[in-house]
Parts: sequence; C-alpha cells; structure tokens
Amino acid sequence: MKVVIVGSGGREHALGVKSVECRAVEKIFFIPGNPGTKEIGENVQINPDDHDAVLKFCLEHKIDLVVIGPEKPLTEGLSDKLREHRINVFGPSKKAARLEGEKSFAKELMLNNNIPTAAFKVFFKENYKEAVSYLNSVSYPTVIKADGIAAGKGVIIAENVEQAKAAIDECFVSSTFGEAGNKVVIEEFMTGQEASVFAITDGTNFILLPAAQDHKKIFDGDKGKNTGGMGAYAPTPFVTENDLQRIATEIVEPTLTAMRNIGNPFAGCLYCGLMMTNEGPKVVEFNCRFGDPETQVVLPLLEGDFVELLKSSAVGKLNMDSVKYNGGASVCVVAASGGYPDKYEKGFEIKGLDAVNKSVKIYHAGTKEVGGKIVTNGGRVLNITSFSEKNDLIEAKKIAYEAVSKISFQGMHYRKDIADKAIKK
Repeated sequence: MKVVIVGSGGREHALGVKSVECRAVEKIFFIPGNPGTKEIGENVQINPDDHDAVLKFCLEHKIDLVVIGPEKPLTEGLSDKLREHRINVFGPSKKAARLEGEKSFAKELMLNNNIPTAAFKVFFKENYKEAVSYLNSVSYPTVIKADGIAAGKGVIIAENVEQAKAAIDECFVSSTFGEAGNKVVIEEFMTGQEASVFAITDGTNFILLPAAQDHKKIFDGDKGKNTGGMGAYAPTPFVTENDLQRIATEIVEPTLTAMRNIGNPFAGCLYCGLMMTNEGPKVVEFNCRFGDPETQVVLPLLEGDFVELLKSSAVGKLNMDSVKYNGGASVCVVAASGGYPDKYEKGFEIKGLDAVNKSVKIYHAGTKEVGGKIVTNGGRVLNITSFSEKNDLIEAKKIAYEAVSKISFQGMHYRKDIADKAIKK
C-alpha cells in the first residue's frame, strides 16, 4: 500500500511513524514533510495548497490512501478534489470541515441538536458597536473566539470588560486574525479540566481513542498567551470510562447524526475539544482533524493496524477492531523558539538529537536541513515524546524531560509542568 501524508509538522511526523509500523504499507510520501519525515519516507516538495499538483502526484504514483493532517487543506476542499478521482482520503469534505472552519456553524449545530456546550452569541464585523455593548451585559471571565481558523491562537479569555473590548478590537479593528476574525463568537466561560478526544468515524460508526490533555498556554501554570500547544499527555485521568460513554452518546453520536441530516456526513477524525464540567462533558470546540500535539501522545497508546483504521474510515466501512488501547502512557514536551508565539528568529542549529535514547520519539515540527545540519524553522520546533508501558505518567514525564535536557538550540523554550495536573490528581 502506498500512502501520502499531507503536512509538514509534528503531527504528520507522528502519523508517519505510526503508519510505517503497519505491514501492508509499502511506501509513505510526505507532502511536503520535514527533516524528520525524510527518515521514514520520501518528502515531495509540493505545496498542499496546490490541489491540482497533489492530485496529479497521487494519480501518477497510484496512491492507495491520502491522510490529510492540517485543517487548511480540509477546509479548502482538498479531500473533495481527490475523491472526485476515486482516491481514498482520510479526512472530511469541505462542507463537513465547517465544524472547525466556522465556529458559529458548529455552535448553531450544537444548539439545534441539544449537544452540551457553552452559551454563546455571534457578531459580525459590521456589528462592532452591538458587540461592544453586549460585553457590558455578560459575566466575567468570558471567551471571545475568531470564527475562522487562526492556527490555535484566535481564542481570548477576557477577565474584564476592558480586556474583552480589546479582544473585539483585535478581531474587528486590527484584523489580527485576518478574515478569520471578521465574525466572532462570544461565549460563556466554562470551568473544569480540558480534554481532547478523537473520534475516528466513517460518518456513522465511530471509535474513541484514549483521551489526552493539551497545554495551550506558553508558560508553566497555564500562564501567558495561547499557542498551538506546548505539550500534551495521555491518557488523562480527568476522563473516566463513564465520561467516554457520555461523550459518545451525548456528543459524538448526535453530531454525526446532525451532519448526515444536513447532507454533509463527517468522515475522518472528529476532534472533540471538551471541558469536563460538574454537569459532565461539554464541547469547547470541534476540529476536523487530528490535534497537534495530542496526536503525538495518543498514537503511541494504540496497538493494532492504524492504517487499516484510517483506510476503513476512508472507504466508508469502519473497522471497529483495527486498534485498541495498549495500556501505556505518553508525555510530549514541545521545544519552542524564543519569543514564540510572538516574533522569533529562525536558523539556529539544533544540537543533541543523536544523544537522545532511541525509545523516545523526536517528532520534527519547525525544522529544516541546511548544509547537513538541522536548524530551527518555526515557532514550535520539536515534539519530544516518551512512552511508559505501564500507564505511569510519572515515569513518562521523567523519560521525556531527560530527553529534553540533552537537546539545545539558541532561545529554546519549553514548559516544565506537562502532565503535572494529572500527576497531582
């Protein structure tokens, strides 16, 4: 089987590492990939935004399965383009990907189908005055979200009305998030522990993978600005077996049913970003693909045929028995560039990669190769990921941070408290 993985980050590297374990896989191509993916497959220098070029490559190389990693190609319709030519694709259609691409669409769908989520109101850019006025009537903290895709950074938690007005100005006046901020969702602030649950589905049937917990803030103790994710661990003790059952029956099933009912069935990975509240799990957001860096800690916890899981979803007949939880635990620490998520410099040599124990996975995210050396090339540079066979997060954390201590580059920043919430619990 020939597989194409679309994307160039740590998530795609992790998807590739898991896929090469499957015996049916003959070769993996990455479009465009990174220096890490080059070690397990072939990088193809095609821009994923060039759908015609991606299609041509897949047809010429008789690709059996395409796995689309990032949200942008999905929300722009790459999966539709490939399916029109009978290529198996793991990832939803453009219309189904609206669940991530338009937060207001997802919120309305949840409201109309009694799917638990925070109370909300939607405002357009031309309703600036009404939005600002509304902020005087809500309780604080409150949450303001850019409606479109903003690379995980379009969510602001405002502690008071002044911060809330500043957030509205970021979206409507400064256009910090571009077109994604031309519409905003103002919603109730929910309290509890956040969790990420991936539902792999063919549009009707689905399985839930082990729950993870992401760490969005840049600094320890969940301080500072939101990022694309500074680390994750799995499984999380904040999601019990009973919680998973409720997530299945109260969130995933009605969401898939609602999408079928409006003629846009969702097949692929439905990422459920959840708040585990006192009333039970509630949806913070849906994404239309695997999360990053949650993928890096969830995939090591699976045994079985991962590619069979993805392909069976793609062909519309999910193999419910293709994978299962192996009983382990995993911790991922993101090594980021100094200054991220604001301005940062690139091009610093990364040292110590060869010194890390081979049992630890070093997933490349923002890297490139220059003159035979690996250098920084992004905000989130590396995902250092451990695995403990006995579901021991203390051991998994220790292994991960021992590996982190051997790696260095100028300005390297990372959180030191990944998985501490679970360990303290």
